[in-house]
Amino acid sequence: MTGGGRDRARNRAVLVERPGVHRLVDTGRPEPGPGEARVAVHAAGVCASDHEVYAGTRATGYVRYPVVPGHEWSGTVEAVGDGVDPALVGRKAVGEGFRACLVCDRCREGATSLCAGGYDETGFTRPGAFADTLALPARLLHLLPDGADLRSAALLEPAAVVAAAVSAGGPRPGELIAVVGAGTLGLLAVQLLAAVSPAGLLVVDPRAERAGRALSMGATEARDPADTGALRGRYDLVVEIAGASTTAHDSCLLARRGGRVVLAGLPGPGARGLDPGLLTCEQLTVRTVFGAPPAAWTRAVRAFTAGLLAPAALITHELPLEGFAEALALVGGGDPEVGKVLLRP
Repeated sequence: MTGGGRDRARNRAVLVERPGVHRLVDTGRPEPGPGEARVAVHAAGVCASDHEVYAGTRATGYVRYPVVPGHEWSGTVEAVGDGVDPALVGRKAVGEGFRACLVCDRCREGATSLCAGGYDETGFTRPGAFADTLALPARLLHLLPDGADLRSAALLEPAAVVAAAVSAGGPRPGELIAVVGAGTLGLLAVQLLAAVSPAGLLVVDPRAERAGRALSMGATEARDPADTGALRGRYDLVVEIAGASTTAHDSCLLARRGGRVVLAGLPGPGARGLDPGLLTCEQLTVRTVFGAPPAAWTRAVRAFTAGLLAPAALITHELPLEGFAEALALVGGGDPEVGKVLLRP
């Protein structure tokens, strides 16, 4: 092993033993194995899926208890295992969550988020970043410039998902584009899409405060969902990233004939389905996104480095690891004033 820190130094971690039960434990710093790196976590974002893990509502097969959550993170490499370049030690980094098999057909095509080897992801089936340190395969790291703001970089995981959605939509300058949802993902989507120079960039969200923030980040118009009837059939590209029960269906109504719709929100059971008659007659192209392959991570990191993404504006709360329960309450409370919540080891 190469790197700073001591193997026996403490490693506090938030362990969710089973739904509704968690405690702060000391696991000892993980020793990076061959091909692995250990990262000192700077910040880790708390999102709705972490709330699902704690509540026990995450879909079967997409969590394995007991687990240390935390899949949105930034940090500094402090040690590496055999076969990993020692020059990584001391570098700022973020990292992919999917532990793809790399040998199935989908992985060989570069679509690692569609890995046929089974679902395996940091923070859900493997120990995550709600801890002082995190060990992961070094191949999953994306390095950042030495001067990068690690606080902002903690949002690069959701930014990578957004980059995947934006890439799937293929936005072109001068198009009319709509984003449905103004949560963390929606606001990051606004920033990326504004950089494409659309003729108009609409944001649809019932929360006036969120809509206002979207306007400050590059949107040209904001509407309540109930006030979009006159806009139906107008948009070249619609990116749905809200995941509410009707937003996938309603997003297709906003698209013009021959338009494109990207569904990146993850609705719960009972969501309203798409209208096959509308899809066929209007000749809409519909794409879906779940997670982010390496190419999307690369795009997100490049956009962040170039200043096209400013995630810090989305952060509203920062808490220590001991504040895990409070962080979950903030995320699940429905307060529109609550943006991204970070845990800071």
